[in-house]
Amino acid sequence: MKKLIYMLLFLLPALAFCGCSRHMSYADLKKAERGYISHWITEHNIKVLTEKEFYAQDSMTDVSKNEYVLFGESGIYMQIVNKGVGFRLESGDTRKILTKFTECLVENGDTTLTNLYSPSIVDAMMVTNKSGSYTAYFTEGYMSSSYEAAVPAGWMAPMPFIRLTRELDKIAKVRLILPHSQGHSSSTQSVAPYFYEISYELGR
Repeated sequence: MKKLIYMLLFLLPALAFCGCSRHMSYADLKKAERGYISHWITEHNIKVLTEKEFYAQDSMTDVSKNEYVLFGESGIYMQIVNKGVGFRLESGDTRKILTKFTECLVENGDTTLTNLYSPSIVDAMMVTNKSGSYTAYFTEGYMSSSYEAAVPAGWMAPMPFIRLTRELDKIAKVRLILPHSQGHSSSTQSVAPYFYEISYELGR
């Protein structure tokens, strides 16, 4: 009986929270999301650039100043740590790209998924550029097994700006803050923003 009582005491607050979340309107959830992102930006001392400022400095962000560009239409924040060397994906091209990444929930900063500690694991995706519109799907890795084969739209935001190579010390690397509309299925369903650090390596 005591065990049952303790279990109920543990579960009731969680159930109450879930019930409350289910009854929040979409507008309320989006407002909460904006609050989480704003707090993350403040907490991590991020300097936000406009798109105009970003393009004025050769489509680059100054990592020493912790600059991120905000793409107003999508709500994506992006920091280019390294543009990489090599070539950009041209219109009509489809290429295999290998990624190493860390995913964090913006709400609390918890790391929810990463392949950095699994040397033999990479998340591979096939990326297509169709007249400047990028689409992709995962062929292997943690993202597809944890969520779905479709690559989050936000992962494609860096593609117009980075270059692709197999030289490991020269591959492109970015950091992203993605609102739910640019994330994976779980992010979209829960209206939860995520932070990513991702490297993009040309596959074979």
